[in-house]
Amino acid sequence: MFMEPKEPTPALQALRTALAEAVSRWKPRVQEMAHQIHAHKEVSFEEVRSAEAVAALLAEGGFEVERGTGGLPTAFTATAGSGDLTVALCVEYDALPDIGHACGHNLIAGASVGAALALQPFVDELGITLKAIGTPAEEHGGGKALLLERGAFDGVSLALMVHPVQDGVTYNPAGTSAQAVGRYRATFTGQAAHAAAAPHQGVNAADAAVLSQVAVGLLRQQIPGDHRIAMYVAEAGHVTNIIPERAVVEFECRAFTLKEYEALLERVRRCFEGAALATGTTLAIEDTEPLYEPLIQDDALAAHWTEAMVVFGKDISPSAGISGGSTDMGNISQVIPSLHPWLSIPGADVPIHSHSFAALADSPAAYAVMSEAATALAWTVAAAATNPTERARLVKAAYLRQTLTQEGTS
Repeated sequence: MFMEPKEPTPALQALRTALAEAVSRWKPRVQEMAHQIHAHKEVSFEEVRSAEAVAALLAEGGFEVERGTGGLPTAFTATAGSGDLTVALCVEYDALPDIGHACGHNLIAGASVGAALALQPFVDELGITLKAIGTPAEEHGGGKALLLERGAFDGVSLALMVHPVQDGVTYNPAGTSAQAVGRYRATFTGQAAHAAAAPHQGVNAADAAVLSQVAVGLLRQQIPGDHRIAMYVAEAGHVTNIIPERAVVEFECRAFTLKEYEALLERVRRCFEGAALATGTTLAIEDTEPLYEPLIQDDALAAHWTEAMVVFGKDISPSAGISGGSTDMGNISQVIPSLHPWLSIPGADVPIHSHSFAALADSPAAYAVMSEAATALAWTVAAAATNPTERARLVKAAYLRQTLTQEGTS
């Protein structure tokens, strides 16, 4: 639902000005941190230097930092304030294997940290408990899903972050989403044999891997246009003179609703089962990561963000939606009012998850919009905290969720 931007009250406008000035003061340090993260290129659960760079800067800014949140060594929680409205700014910093920060997580970290540092002096005035939560392993591993399960988001009233995308995507997040995704490993087991002396005595697991790829490829003709299937063969033999007795296929399924996702997964499973039946191999399928759930944007938070984007002269036309992609922020949004807007990098006419986008994520243009996003996040928090009706809604939602959680574990 698109909500027209509203003029801020004089008090809120004064607070906006103060927050923008604070973002500006911290901008050099935050940009330096984001550049360091970009250079580190640390993949999921290995973000040791990146997590420490973020945590150290937040500690310098007056936050109490707890490292190793939820038993994850590269997670942390930085806290300031003690108000009844608890705000979580999610910080991502993991890179993709080989191509580095081709999803711009260094910019995600910079925007959240910039907002947190700006808000810190105002936590008592706003009556908030402010948490910057370091969430590792977004690309693979589901760090937020694990942290949610382990209590890191207990009591949180609202959660926010941004995500970089290509140029030309609207800054209005209302109505946008992200797909559910589940990732799996299919293992075919056959029988080894000499490929020349006795091939007829073997059961070729690599053939099963090939058939599964063909079956899934044909299935793609008959699935909705917003569904996605991706796969690759991780193992299918090692030498030419042995019939492969083991083949491993890694695959994932995506859809915008859980119901559609489950239906798609079942059809893909049948492709693998058919390949096993045709080749005489046995099949085992196991999940390799937590399920990423669909993303829900909170309309009120989206409206505050959009108001800020008007100030920066950004495109806030209603969105046609995002065609693909997933985030473990979806898991957070299923239970906590959340905001996950898209940060369009000027001049970025290349796809994300490419070497070219990784280079653009460390450009002056990217850091400029990162600072604007930090300001907009801070303004969004301030607007929600100072609106009595909205504040009551968010506090009540957190209370009810916490009560249900406690009743479920008692």
